[in-house]
Amino acid sequence: MRWRPEGAATLAIIGASGRTGAALCRALLEAGRPFRPLVRNLARWRALNLPAAARPADLTQYDGLAQALEGASIIVSCAHARYTRCLLTAAPPWARLVLLGSTRRFSRWADEHGDGVRFGEETLLLSGRPGVMLHPTMIYGAQGEDNVQRLAALLEWLPAAPVPDGGRALVQPIHQDDLTRCILAAIDQVWTGPEALVVAGPRPVAYRDFLTAVARAAGLRPPPVVSLPGPLLRAMAPLSCLLPGLPRIRMAELRRLSEDKAFDVRPMRERLGVVGVPLEYGLARCFGTPLAVGRNRTQTGRVQAELHHAHHQSYR
Repeated sequence: MRWRPEGAATLAIIGASGRTGAALCRALLEAGRPFRPLVRNLARWRALNLPAAARPADLTQYDGLAQALEGASIIVSCAHARYTRCLLTAAPPWARLVLLGSTRRFSRWADEHGDGVRFGEETLLLSGRPGVMLHPTMIYGAQGEDNVQRLAALLEWLPAAPVPDGGRALVQPIHQDDLTRCILAAIDQVWTGPEALVVAGPRPVAYRDFLTAVARAAGLRPPPVVSLPGPLLRAMAPLSCLLPGLPRIRMAELRRLSEDKAFDVRPMRERLGVVGVPLEYGLARCFGTPLAVGRNRTQTGRVQAELHHAHHQSYR
């Protein structure tokens, strides 16, 4: 990886030691672009073994944060969107902002995470500051991620997959590499005012089909889907803490299984020039397995066409 000293670099990365932050820093290093990593835990940053000196920054401490951001003209925050007000207060007034939110802000189920994202988005939009808040869907494929990896471990343990409404609700996960490409594109975009933008995979799939794709990519037998009422599933969730070897199932996750998470990706494609890779291809990369899309020729052709489109957009 090529690394240049920070020098006059004006790109600051908040949350550089997290999964998305670290993926972004690796991409910037590969491109030879200087940046200033800001982290809360210096030991965690050092453990990444990336050739850049990080500065400590606590998003709840104005003075230290303002000092860490001094001179930055572009600020990327991979921290939770609930800290947007603190960030805007400490950031130089001329700085462009690229902030990470979450599509949890669209959930009908109120929780602290989603409420914090909604608050952060509203704060940015009312500020008038130039920048964007990117709302990714479920992120998979990052080093150490626990979305599809934890799901695969759960599928290996369960003889069947109990889900509400037969798993008909839609999901549209985005691969970490595609999210990184979106952030890089947003960094280079000239934002004249505040905006919010959803970033997602190329198309939604039913959750039952998502389970099948994860199982195949992990080398497992796709489990039969058993439809159970949502209240019954939530009542059973605490049992996951009692059974050894069973990954923990969070109550909030079960609630959101009953709602569609499908989004129009045309704004993402038109504003950022990014088309995500097909789910089957992204999962194959996650598990290091050959691309497996089943025996259906139409499905295979679709995946290959989507993959060609994604690669074409990446190098145009």
